[in-house]
Amino acid sequence: MLMRINPQNPQPRLIKHVVEALQKGGVIAYPTDTVYGLGCDIYNKRGIERIYLIKRTEKLRPFSFICADLKDISLYAKVSNYAYKTMRHLLPGPYTFILEGTKLVPKIMLTRRKTAGIRVPDNPICLAIVKELGHPIISTSAMLPDGEVLYDPSEIDRKLGAALDLVIDGGVLVSEPSSIIDLTDDVPKVLRKGKGDVSFFL
Repeated sequence: MLMRINPQNPQPRLIKHVVEALQKGGVIAYPTDTVYGLGCDIYNKRGIERIYLIKRTEKLRPFSFICADLKDISLYAKVSNYAYKTMRHLLPGPYTFILEGTKLVPKIMLTRRKTAGIRVPDNPICLAIVKELGHPIISTSAMLPDGEVLYDPSEIDRKLGAALDLVIDGGVLVSEPSSIIDLTDDVPKVLRKGKGDVSFFL
């Protein structure tokens, strides 16, 4: 089901509809500040398994998740003073930060090092969803098993819609993926250079 939501001013009743679908274990496609993401409630194991099936991805590679803001991040990750100051300058924005997860993060979301990828995208729609839900949603790029990234919500609906509960139309997105920065130590490591400027770390 394709649902058009205003990209700048998401309609609260439509956001509530999306959240109700997530609370029932639904899997959605939604816009971020980079590319479209596939997501579900971080605490819904069935939803997470459905995303692995859609992407045909090994469960050894945990997905990232989206938090509402910096305060939210501190609930789900161990944040040093350095990490806090760094993220305060860059979020919301096109970055995925690798941090050590807290006990609130389901084990399926953590790497062997007990780390997780966390995002706060500069996109009103996905932030409104997370705020209304009250906890994070999964964040993994909307792509086909062959690696083709899907930028157009109509195309996502046509190619993946049968496996999804909702496809949110927030406009066509043509962008790079997020930059990935490891902040588990106070010496940051750039793991992927994407849309976010990484000169701050070099």
